[in-house]
This record gives sequence, C-alpha cells and structure tokens, in this order.
Amino acid sequence: VPDEAALLDEVTDLIEAPTALLGTFEARYLDLPAPVLIGVMKKHQRYFPVTKGGALVNHFVAVANSNELAHPDVVREGYEGVIRARYADAAYFYRADTSRSLESFSPRLATLTFHTKLGSMLDRVERLKVLAPQVAAMLGAGEADIATVSRAAELSKADLMTNMVVEMTSLQGIIGEIYAVKSGESAAVAQAIREQYLPRSAGDDAPASLPGLALSLADKMDALAGLFAVKAIPTGSADPFGLRRAALGIVNSLIATGTDFSVRAGLAAAGALQPVPVSDESLAETAAFVERRLQGVLADMGYAFDVVDAVLAERGDNPAAAVRVCAALREALALPTWAEAFTAYARCARITRTLDATLALNPAAYAEPVEGALHSAYVDAAATVAAASEPAVVLGSVLTDLQQPINAYFERVLVNADDESLRQARLALVQHIARLPAGIADLSKLQGF
Repeated sequence: VPDEAALLDEVTDLIEAPTALLGTFEARYLDLPAPVLIGVMKKHQRYFPVTKGGALVNHFVAVANSNELAHPDVVREGYEGVIRARYADAAYFYRADTSRSLESFSPRLATLTFHTKLGSMLDRVERLKVLAPQVAAMLGAGEADIATVSRAAELSKADLMTNMVVEMTSLQGIIGEIYAVKSGESAAVAQAIREQYLPRSAGDDAPASLPGLALSLADKMDALAGLFAVKAIPTGSADPFGLRRAALGIVNSLIATGTDFSVRAGLAAAGALQPVPVSDESLAETAAFVERRLQGVLADMGYAFDVVDAVLAERGDNPAAAVRVCAALREALALPTWAEAFTAYARCARITRTLDATLALNPAAYAEPVEGALHSAYVDAAATVAAASEPAVVLGSVLTDLQQPINAYFERVLVNADDESLRQARLALVQHIARLPAGIADLSKLQGF
C-alpha cells in the first residue's frame, strides 16, 4: 500500500475501531488511467490503493469501523460492489470522453462562468493564449517552448467540460494530460496542461517543464490580477477563488525551480488583458499580496524577521532571488567581522538617507588623502559587486574591506564642510557607499542599524 498520509489521517479521524479488509475488483478496470482508479478509491470511498512494483493492481484496502466483524466476507463484498459500480461509471465516462478530441470540449467553456465581470472560462482561455507565451518569453523560452505553451494554453481548460472532471474535479489537469495524449497532442503539451495546476497543495511538486511553469504562472496571475481588480479579494474567513493558494503557488514554484521572474511584470501583463480596468493601485495591492506569501515562506525557512524585511525591501518582486539573498545575508551576518563592518556602513547610510537626489562623484574636489583612499576602496567594492554573479554573496566581504577606510575617513573629515563644492563631493562619496547594497537588501532594516 503506497504512503497515503492525508487519507490515513482522514480515516483515522473517522473510525474508532479499525479493521482492514483486502478487497478485489475486476482486472479489466486496470485499463482505465491509474489516476482515475485511485481518485475513485480515495475521494469517493476512502479506500487505499494497492500497488506491486510501483504499478496499481486490482486490489484495495478498506477500513471497517469494528474490531469484531461477525461476517467480514459480507462486508468485503459490500465494499467490492460499491467500487465495481463506481468503476463501471468511470469506464463509461472515459469511453464517452475519449470518443472525441480534447479540443472539441473547449467551445462549451463559454457556458462556464469564471466571474460575472471577468467572463467565462472560455474568455480566460483566450487571455491565457496571449499571456502564457508572454510569460514564457519572460522566462527566456525559445521558439519550441513558446509554441508548446501556446498550444497548451488553447487546451488548458478543455477537460473541465469532460464527464470525468465533472464527476471528479480533483482530476482537472490530470485528465487534460491523459486526453491530450489520446488526442494526438505532443507529450510536452500534455505535460504543460497538467502542470498548470501545480503545486496543488503545500509540499506538492512544482512544474518540471518550462512550458508548464509558464502556463502555471499565467493561470495564477490572470486570476489574481482580474479578481483583485473587481475587488473579489480574500477576507479573513473566505477565499472562494483560492487566491492565497494561487499566490503561494507562484512563490513556491519560482523558489523550487530557482527561476528569476518579476512578479510585478507578470501581473502587469495579466492586468493588461483583463476585460475590466486594472489600476496601478490594484496591481500594487496584488503584488503586495503575493509578497506577503513570500514573507511567510521565508519565515518558515528559518530566516530572521529583520533579514526577511531587509531582503523583501529590494527583492520582494523576485521570490527565487529573495531566497538566495536571504541565505547570503545570513552568512554575512555570521562573519566575525560583520558587526564592526556594519557599524561603519551604517554611519554612511544614516548621514545620507534623507537625500533624495543621487549626487555625482567628484574626486577632484577632495582635500584630504583619506578621501582619495576611501574613493579608491569604494571603486574596488563597486566593481566587485558589479562583477559578482550573485552580488549578495560578496556583500559581507565588501563591507569588511570598506570598514577601515570608512573609519579613517570619519576620523579626519567633516562631511558637512562649509565649502559647498567640498560638502557635495563628500556627501556623494558617502552616499555611493550607502547605496552599494541597492538591489540586494535594505540594510537599514537590520537589527542594530
């Protein structure tokens, strides 16, 4: 019996005096797709499937609520009769569905309302046909993957109108993949159709293919952008459209695949396709909603709250990058040199944080040797950060290298000099040092700043 933790927990809660019985069904039903057989067992009957060598066999385990069954064979036959009837229905649905192409189900999506202001599921498909290739391009997809995701988007919701999914909605996407293959679609298109719904729950797999990831992101961002625009926003007690799950799915998929992606850019692309106006304020609210899910994920990964806040201030738009920066910043904070280096950096940041304009460096105006020394150290530091494949990784060492020149600078130099040209030159140098972590993390949010 495979590990079915969720089903085991459910059965445990329902049954006080368990007795397990091994049942059998006709082997001919094994011709049905395994997800259908397992779905019927688990969802409708709460039976446990049985496998041999990884393949499903024509047995199941049912749990009766009695420690002392007087007639276990009668009970077993009852269980078998129920599953036999369920499988007969499933076989009928499967034959009816596969007698036609998956694509032929799509027109009926016009009868299935997504939201009164956002149109039908067919309208959603039309949006996904545009959005999914755009997202794939943002992910760096080539022509072949873009063609795959375009076709997958066309067929993405067709299985919602099949008999099998109407009977078992948990099979959406799964049936789409199976029927797509039966209809002659490529394996890549079929896989993307299934992967659009991933991850289905916490701990579930992320899409494994680029077309699947693109369609998954597009599907979730279309829902988020549109529903936030019409104020169908989750409340503390209700989330009828599963927007928290959608936002968390975006975050977890990007993190699991290590994919750099601008959530705001994706939402903006989705917003532009909606049948209702999507304001900048609505998009900002939607992006903040996704970022709050990212904040929770980072906290669950064990990162300190101040590290998370510092990173989200600069990388909250890119979940995969946020994880990398959190890891690098945590390592930097563990360096024995960090405390003193951070103190020196903080002096620069505090002096210039009220400056709105970016001042131009002017080394010709320097009056003290320590100014030239700090300028040279800054130039080296900026070059190191710019050359790094992951700038966050070198941030700790860069600030450590700057510590001594910064301290020497403040010991000898009055930044707010009376001479305007000199004051501006000194402020510019200090400001440029303060902005070294820009795009990495806002270090002013760290404890001890």
